[in-house]
Amino acid sequence: MKRTALAISQFFLKHRNVIVEIICYLFIFLFLYAAFSKLMDVQQFQVQMSKSPLITQFSGLMAWAVPILEIIIAIFLFIPRLRLIGLYASFSLMFVFTGYIFIIQNFSPYVPCSCGGILNSMGWTEHFIFNIGFTLLAVFGIFLYNRQQQNAHAYALA
Repeated sequence: MKRTALAISQFFLKHRNVIVEIICYLFIFLFLYAAFSKLMDVQQFQVQMSKSPLITQFSGLMAWAVPILEIIIAIFLFIPRLRLIGLYASFSLMFVFTGYIFIIQNFSPYVPCSCGGILNSMGWTEHFIFNIGFTLLAVFGIFLYNRQQQNAHAYALA
């Protein structure tokens, strides 16, 4: 068992650059897909947002702010020197989305439509699990990125 854990750990450390790249591109795809799905029918997205008991009064602003923020984060993830900021922003946004779903599911008398595109076929529970998975993926990406930077710094000092 210890050998297997050690082998897995060594694999991740050896290939962390590639793994961080894959994580970043998964988030880029997710955020760009979600953003453009919302922007393709921004009026419908605003209507869905206005039905949310938590953000009704901010639905007009949020209908534009959320997809624009998703695009900005995707750009940060694409640019290597901004990647760590992009990973932290990805974690933060996914954490907020996950918290929103949790609150809607557990404390709201009305559960509005979740979102557009392919993700629309998911129910709130599936969406919650999906978001937790991507939130954890962001944490893993941050961890690997920081380990990568620590090793690069140690190598430069040697």
